[in-house]
Amino acid sequence: MLDQSTHGTAGTDARRDWLGLLARAPGGRVAALAADLPRGFDWLRKPEIGAVMVRGRAGATGGPFNLGEMTVTRCSLKLADGTVGHGYVQSRNKQDAEAAALVDALMQTDAARTIRSDVLDPLMTEEADRRATRAAKAAATRVEFFTLVRGDD
Repeated sequence: MLDQSTHGTAGTDARRDWLGLLARAPGGRVAALAADLPRGFDWLRKPEIGAVMVRGRAGATGGPFNLGEMTVTRCSLKLADGTVGHGYVQSRNKQDAEAAALVDALMQTDAARTIRSDVLDPLMTEEADRRATRAAKAAATRVEFFTLVRGDD
């Protein structure tokens, strides 16, 4: 699913996928997985906490409406070789944003295979487990409706 190539449309899709995975990770998890990564970079934008407007659609097809605001932390950094990484996380966690930006930058280098196995693959597995658990809980509350046919017409 997460292709390490960053050239062309396939690379854009792969980058979107790993940035989304990093943004959806539980608080503190990205920073924990990225704790041992090299920290040689310059800041383009230090971690900043802000808010974004979340939009929704009624029934997924209706007109868009403003659902509310969500707190995010963002940052951008540049590695010594000039590779730029961006990090956005759904929280006020500056360490997670920094780690996400660092992972993004390193995924665009020759270290991508190592970063994938050490950071992204565990996050993908954990996310799949969370989704399966949520689906199982929802399935447990499922109600089956059926109609009994009476023999008297």
